Amino acid sequence: MAKSLAVKAKSLVIVESPAKTKTINKFLGSKFTVMASIGHVKDLPKSNLGIDIENGFAPQYVVIKEKAKTIKELKKAGKSADKIYLATDPDREGEAIAWHVADEIDAKREKTFRVLFNEITEKAVTSAIAHPTVLDKDKFDAQQARRVLDRLVGYQVSPILWDKVRRGLSAGRVQSVAVRLICDRERAILAFVPKEYWSIIAELTGGASGSVFTAKLSKKAGKKLEIGNVNEAAAILKDLEGARFRVSEVETRQTKRNPAPPFTTSKLQQEASRKLGFTAKKTMMLAQQLYEGVEIGAEGPVGLISYMRTDSTRISSEAIVAARSFIETKFGKEYLPASPVVYKTKKKAQDAHEAIRPTYFKHDSDSVNKYLSKDQARLYQIIWNRFIACQMSPAIIDQTRVQIEANDYTFNASGSVIKFQGFMAVYVEGKDMEEEEEGRLPVIKKDDVLDMKTLTPCQHFTQPLPRFTEATLVKELEENGIGRPSTYAAIISTIQDREYVVKDKTQLKPTELGFLVTDLLVGNFPKILDVEFTAHLEEELDLVEEGKMKWVDALTEFYGPFKESLEKAKKDMKNVKTDTVSTDISCEKCGNPMVIKWGRKGKFLACTGYPECKNTKDFTTDGGGNVVPQERVVETTDAVCPKCGSQMAIKSGRFGRFLACTKYPECKSTMPYSTNIPCPECSEGKLVERRTKKGGRVFFGCSTYPKCSYAAWKLPKAGEAEDAGGEETKGAG
Repeated sequence: MAKSLAVKAKSLVIVESPAKTKTINKFLGSKFTVMASIGHVKDLPKSNLGIDIENGFAPQYVVIKEKAKTIKELKKAGKSADKIYLATDPDREGEAIAWHVADEIDAKREKTFRVLFNEITEKAVTSAIAHPTVLDKDKFDAQQARRVLDRLVGYQVSPILWDKVRRGLSAGRVQSVAVRLICDRERAILAFVPKEYWSIIAELTGGASGSVFTAKLSKKAGKKLEIGNVNEAAAILKDLEGARFRVSEVETRQTKRNPAPPFTTSKLQQEASRKLGFTAKKTMMLAQQLYEGVEIGAEGPVGLISYMRTDSTRISSEAIVAARSFIETKFGKEYLPASPVVYKTKKKAQDAHEAIRPTYFKHDSDSVNKYLSKDQARLYQIIWNRFIACQMSPAIIDQTRVQIEANDYTFNASGSVIKFQGFMAVYVEGKDMEEEEEGRLPVIKKDDVLDMKTLTPCQHFTQPLPRFTEATLVKELEENGIGRPSTYAAIISTIQDREYVVKDKTQLKPTELGFLVTDLLVGNFPKILDVEFTAHLEEELDLVEEGKMKWVDALTEFYGPFKESLEKAKKDMKNVKTDTVSTDISCEKCGNPMVIKWGRKGKFLACTGYPECKNTKDFTTDGGGNVVPQERVVETTDAVCPKCGSQMAIKSGRFGRFLACTKYPECKSTMPYSTNIPCPECSEGKLVERRTKKGGRVFFGCSTYPKCSYAAWKLPKAGEAEDAGGEETKGAG
C-alpha cells in the first residue's frame, strides 16, 4: 500500500493590489500564498438605488461583474489554506473590502484574521502576520454609511438634474459643495471693485559699503499713511523735496524658523501641485506606486513610502531614530536637535496611521532615482526631503528693521540674513502665493544720514482673492472639514469631467453649467450644499468609526429633511429645458422671433419656429446687457471630403471634435479629428481625438482601431515611441 504524503497547507494573504503581492511574497516566503482582490469585490448595483430605505437603509450589495473570476480563485485558495489573513489597506475603504472578501469566500471565522501594516517592509509585514487582529465593525460601518449617503444623494438628485437640465449630469454630497466653493469665489471676483492706492519707494545709499537699498514710505507724523491717488502722491513728493534722510532706529533680532511637519495626504497633494505641477489625481497614483513597491535592482520590489492616505503627523520611534542617525551622519551634530521633534496631530485627524514618510533610510532619493520614473523620482524626493527636514534643527535668521525719518515722514526698510540654514539645507515649504523676499541691508547705524538717489511713486489697485488652484481647493476642503483627504483627488477629477469646472492654466474656473447646476442645487437642497452641514456629516462618520454613534442613526437624521427637499425639488426646480428668455432679435431665415435657450454647451439663440426652422446662433451680451448675435466661425482644414471632394471643417459633437463636410446638409460625410501625429505603437495610423463614453473625457487613439488599440490620455510629441504620460486608457472608448 502506497504511503501517503501529508502536505502542510499554506496560509493565504489577501491584499487589494496585484502590485503588492510581489513585494509581500518576498517577505513571507513559500509558506504563504499572496493574492489580490484587485480593489472592491462588491458594491451597490449600478441599475438601481440598491438601498432598502424602509428597513434601516440596508444596502443590497452585489458582486462586481468583473470580479466573479477573482472571487472564485480566492474562494478556492481559501478552502485549502490553514489560515486566511485579510491584508487590505488600513483605512475604511480597505476595511470594507476585507469584510466583503470574507463574506464572499465563505471562510470559517476561526481561521480568518485581519492584519494591518502602515508600510510594506519586511518588519511591518511579518509583525502584522505575527500579531493579527479581527475585522473592525465600526470602521466598516463608517465606510458603509458614507457609501449609502453618497448613493442616496447621487442616485436621487442626479435624475432630477437629468429631467430639468440635461442627461449625464451628476450631483454629489461632496463634489457639489466643492463646485459651490469655486462658484462662490468666482462671483466674489466678478463683484470685486478695485480700489486705487499708491506707494512711494525711496532708493537710498549709506553705510561704509555705500550699497543701494530701498525703503517704503509708511507714516506721516507718526500715523499710518494711506495714499489714495496721484495728487496725494505728488503732494508728498513736493513735501520731500530737499529732505534729509536720517536713520532713526535700527533693530536687529535673531529669529528661529521651524521646519514644516511631515506630509499628510492633503499636504502632499498641495505641495506636489505647487512644487511639481501635479494634479491631486496624479500625486495619489504615483504615491500608490511608491507605497506598493518599485523594482530596486537586485533587491526586487521595495515599498519606498508609508501608507499614503493619512491625516496624521505622528511618526514611529523607529523612523525618528533612523532619521536622526541619517541627519547626524550626513549633515553633522549641529543640524540635529537635542531631542526628537514631535508634531501635534489635529484634533479631528484619524491617528491610525503615521505621516507619509520613507520606509528605508538606506534608500535616499539620490540612490533610487535610476530605478524610478521621472515623476516617481520627483515625488519621492519631496517626501524624502520633507521628512528628513522635519527632524532637523531650526534655521536661525538675523532680521533687521530700519526706520528712516525725512521731514515729517517715516520710511521702513527690512532685510534678513540666514545665519544657520538648519532644515533649510534640505527643504523649504512651497507657498500658494508669491511672497516678497527680504533682501540684505548694508551695515548702517542710528543717526546715519543717507543719500536719496530716487523717490518713485507707484500706482496700485487692490486685488480680489485669486481663483482656486488644485492646491488651494484641497486646502479649503480640508480646513472646512469637507470630505476626507483620500477623496480629494477623485472630487477634483469628477467636477472637471462633468464640465462644471475647467482648468485655466493652474486655476479652477466654473463653467456656465457649473453656475447653473450650483444655483439649482443651492435653491432646492440648501442643506446638502451647506459647507457646515457637510462638515457635520463628516464628524458623524468619525463618531461611527469610533463606536460612539450607530450608522443607521446618522442616516436617519440625514434622510428625513433630505426626502422633503427631494419631493419639493421634483415639483419646484426650474426646468431649464423648457425655460426660454424672449429677445427682440428676429430669425434671418424665417422672420420668427428668437429666444435664449439652454443647450449642452450653454446658452444660445434659437428660432421659435422650431421644428420647421432649426436656425440657432451663438450670442454675447454688451455692457448694457443687450443680446448681440454672433456668427459661428467655420474652422476649415486641408482635409478633403472622401465623398464629394469639398473642404472638411472642424465640428464639435457629443463625443468631442470631428471633421464634417462643408457642403452639409447636402453631403453628410464625417471623419475623426486627426492630430497628424503617427501612432507610437503601430506607426501606420494617426492619433485621433476621441471621448470616453462615460464622463466624456478626451483621449487619443489610433485611427486604425480596432486593428491597433493604442490609447492615451496625454498627446505624445511627434516621434515619441513611449506611452503618453504613462496612463494608458485601455478600454476607454
